Amino acid sequence: MVEVSRHGEYKVPGGKLLVADVTVNQGRLSCVRLSGDFFLEPDDALEAINQALTGASIAMSTADLTERIQQALPEGTVMVGLSVPAVATVIRRALAGASDWQEHTFSLIHRPPEAPTLHMALDEVLTREVAEGRRGPTLRVWEWDRPAVIIGSFQSLANEVDMDAARALNIEVVRRISGGGAMFVEPGNTITWSLIVPETLVEGLSFVESYAFLDEWVIQALGDMGIRAWYVPINDITSEGGKLAGAAQKRLNGAVLHHVTMAYDIDAERMMKVLRIGREKLSDKGIASAGKRVDPLRSQTGLSRETIIERMAASFGDRFTLIPDDVRPDEMTTAQALAESKFQSETWLARVP
Repeated sequence: MVEVSRHGEYKVPGGKLLVADVTVNQGRLSCVRLSGDFFLEPDDALEAINQALTGASIAMSTADLTERIQQALPEGTVMVGLSVPAVATVIRRALAGASDWQEHTFSLIHRPPEAPTLHMALDEVLTREVAEGRRGPTLRVWEWDRPAVIIGSFQSLANEVDMDAARALNIEVVRRISGGGAMFVEPGNTITWSLIVPETLVEGLSFVESYAFLDEWVIQALGDMGIRAWYVPINDITSEGGKLAGAAQKRLNGAVLHHVTMAYDIDAERMMKVLRIGREKLSDKGIASAGKRVDPLRSQTGLSRETIIERMAASFGDRFTLIPDDVRPDEMTTAQALAESKFQSETWLARVP
């Protein structure tokens, strides 16, 4: 009989690191060893979990593994920094051969201001490059050369944007390749970045879990600046002062594009003139004014936008390997052509009228 060893790690959002070392034999877990910097009582609960998972089929879903673990826990078990679903998730990551943050070298790209349509194209081109293995994982900070509204791939243009107001205010409207809601951005008032990674980094995670997983470093970076922030499913980062950021994702041929927009400052009145924010969305947030939905980083930190970006990048670099980089000439040529043929076209913009 041939046994195969697998190793998986999972940083629980808002919690601790979970590590699973498992051995697989004939389609079943023959040995399971969980470890990490979590807290667990009583002491024998850890061995109970290990034993409960031993013998489980490697085809079991996260939900089935969760139930199996739950039934084996000693009465009165207390978990701090982990949860039963998190244990099931790290087992799935180990079995899937998921990669870890520390296994990758990330490139940092931070270029001068560029047009909204070029940003959309760069996201698509760089994601395809990572998927093809021609580029490693990449963190790209965006600089905007003009105000813009960026709508999600599946949003209705007419329902989301007042095009007459946008034209009158000289605000460009573009559509991105990821789903999610509309973004209002202005040069100097917005902090936007893309994190592009191989899909192996999120193996074993559900689509929703991958949002929190890829934003965990942001929560920690904000904490380094004195902001207590947390993740709100499915794609928001918030604090005691209010929402700070929203994320969106797109998966292309084995790579994950995860981009985030944070409000450094915001002209709420100007935003409200171009965005049609429905009453349902407002009532869901429990507020009366869309302008109060976002609390800018400027008011929460007192720091300049440039300082926040520098500190965010430094926090990322302190935790993982981050090296300065730039868009290659061939990537830029491809992106410029794509911006013109796709993202500047009325056909793409109005794909959902």
